[in-house]
Amino acid sequence: MDEQQKASQSPIFFRPYTYDPPPLKSTGRSRIRRVFLWGTLFIGLPLGILMLSWFMTLPDIEHLTRTNPTSTALMETRQTQAKEQGRPIKRQWVWVPLSRISPHLRHAVVAAEDASFFIHDGFDWEGIKEAAKYNIEAGELKRGGSTITQQLAKNLYLSSERSLLRKAREALITHHLEQHLPKNRILELYLNVAEWGQGIYGAEAAARHHFGKPSLELTVDEAAWLAAILPSPRRYDPLRKTTFLTRRHEHILKWIDRQSSTPVSVTDE
Repeated sequence: MDEQQKASQSPIFFRPYTYDPPPLKSTGRSRIRRVFLWGTLFIGLPLGILMLSWFMTLPDIEHLTRTNPTSTALMETRQTQAKEQGRPIKRQWVWVPLSRISPHLRHAVVAAEDASFFIHDGFDWEGIKEAAKYNIEAGELKRGGSTITQQLAKNLYLSSERSLLRKAREALITHHLEQHLPKNRILELYLNVAEWGQGIYGAEAAARHHFGKPSLELTVDEAAWLAAILPSPRRYDPLRKTTFLTRRHEHILKWIDRQSSTPVSVTDE
């Protein structure tokens, strides 16, 4: 009896009940979603605003179907540079229709600057790939793989700085040029605004300055010389035949021969 009372009176210890819920399986996913949302807010939103502003401030390309430009961004830049350096501001520029530009010069420029001009959509993807490879190896933006349409976009509307943002805007304008203008109009514009020396713009002024004749009278040899200086028109002169120019001139003549055998021709339609 005593033992039973002792057993019944002995203290009983209860282990306190606790519940630890397992970690939520979605914690990692929630964190990723939060990072993605914040990344979109801080990166995507500014980029979206930038793209929207670019679309809203795009130049009126459609008016180029019926109107010739009275100046270009490149010309304005050259004038500003001349003023800052205290040099006289000069501009030799005579606008002529494509029909008054020598077919030899049209072929030479296309052969030298953009052989696939009449078949691409404004971008030479093979050229861009090669330029990108070269730039990665060089560690800086040195080559652009630019087509005639891209060069026209830059000459008409953009600065000459080398940056990814400027290239992006150039691509946007290039796309719009190709969408609104036929190829021969793009070529006509380019041949009339391209820089061909210090203060010399367009094929007509270039022909008169370098060879003392109108553009329509240029021979195939003279046209090849003018096309040869286009990569650096303020550095080279077709009358001073350096080794580089001579080699490039010979290549252009060969390219013209190859082009003349293709079904695509540079017409004035």
